[in-house]
Amino acid sequence: MCANFEAIKRNRAFLLGLSEPQFEYPDHIYPLYDAPILIHGADQPEWDVAKFGLIPFWAKELKYGSHTYNARTETAATKPSFRHAWHKNQFALVPVEAIFEPKYIDGRPHWYAISRQDGLPFTLAAIYENAVIENKPVRSMSLLTINADYHPFMRQFHGPKDEKRSVIIIPENARMDWLSCQNNKANQFFFEMQDEYLAVPKNRAAET
Repeated sequence: MCANFEAIKRNRAFLLGLSEPQFEYPDHIYPLYDAPILIHGADQPEWDVAKFGLIPFWAKELKYGSHTYNARTETAATKPSFRHAWHKNQFALVPVEAIFEPKYIDGRPHWYAISRQDGLPFTLAAIYENAVIENKPVRSMSLLTINADYHPFMRQFHGPKDEKRSVIIIPENARMDWLSCQNNKANQFFFEMQDEYLAVPKNRAAET
């Protein structure tokens, strides 16, 4: 699971071949924060804003999103919170500098920043939804996750007795295809994290 990430810096969007987003957002994103996302456009991905934590179209309160910031790929098609977005093929990308996950050492969680070794931003697979809360339109999103019990890198995170989960990183050559894919082909994009990523203690990462 991923409940916190560092959004891409606006002035580094060019590293993804994109123009700079024309809106403000926090550096660090937590559930219910506004985050930059990419959705399908005519020729290239288009910037948009979505709250972190998917709010179903039938929800009446924003706080619903505080529990839906991750969606399991195994059940997204059937879970009431996610199935509408899934069957409508509302796929998105979330550009990030790093994600944060806990590693348990001596029974206590220690937070680590996971980022690319070359320092480039990367894009996470997500689904998004549109709702109306208190007569105002709200777009929201959830990061998609896959099992990582046997992944050599991602299995080191989360509690010792918890199932290991990983976000899905969509590489550059698959970004447009992901944004336009149909849900029955989505599993072709459930890539495991490759070996170009590293983890450093969160406090140390903040100093660099």
